Amino acid sequence: METRPSASLLLPALLVAAGIAAAGFLVGRGVTMVRTADRTVSVKGVSEREAKADLAIWPLRIMASNDDLAAASATLDRSVQAVRTFLAVNQLDSTAAEITVQEFVVQDQSSMGSSGARYVIRQTIVVRSSRVDLVQQASQRVPELVRQGVVLSSGQEYGGGGPTFVFTKLNDFKPAMIAEATARAREGAEQFAKDSRSELSGIRTASQGFFEILPRDQAAGISEESQVNKRLRVVTTVTYGLR
Repeated sequence: METRPSASLLLPALLVAAGIAAAGFLVGRGVTMVRTADRTVSVKGVSEREAKADLAIWPLRIMASNDDLAAASATLDRSVQAVRTFLAVNQLDSTAAEITVQEFVVQDQSSMGSSGARYVIRQTIVVRSSRVDLVQQASQRVPELVRQGVVLSSGQEYGGGGPTFVFTKLNDFKPAMIAEATARAREGAEQFAKDSRSELSGIRTASQGFFEILPRDQAAGISEESQVNKRLRVVTTVTYGLR
């Protein structure tokens, strides 16, 4: 004999299904919370923009080693000059960039029990420029330096060794993005009010999320700092009254 669900079990199941369907509909419209007791609805609005980095910081870490300290120092001097020439050839001379020499370090490897060359000398040339396209292009030609015998090492002071591209003009975008995010939140609230045969009675509370600077192209292993092109994002949450 076929057993049919009783009416007492069927009605709660139908109510649960209807609730799940309604929740999916509201989330799709940016509605995050509805309070029937005090007649409010909370909605989120999102604004995004594409932006381009306006500052590049590029540390070139040079290393030379030899059992003779004077010979290691001479090799380092030649490498520093080769890097300066390389930057000038790539239009990153003193007129297009601020170039500083930092972090001169000499290590006696014999004191650490190393079996390699006794002396290791390191120095860093830091390029700081607003001409980010030139820095990006030059960074792709680093193998030319290696072919000239320049030994480069990576470090963690400025990231993974390549240029860091910075966007410094976020404040110029904030007013328009906040206005857009707020307008989109209101659109979601108005649509909910229309669908529920209600009217908005004004803003009860509003909060602005943090501005995010994200890589335009998001993929594993790609950081925001390594990309010239960025994506700006902000989310606002607004609670409206309903009547």
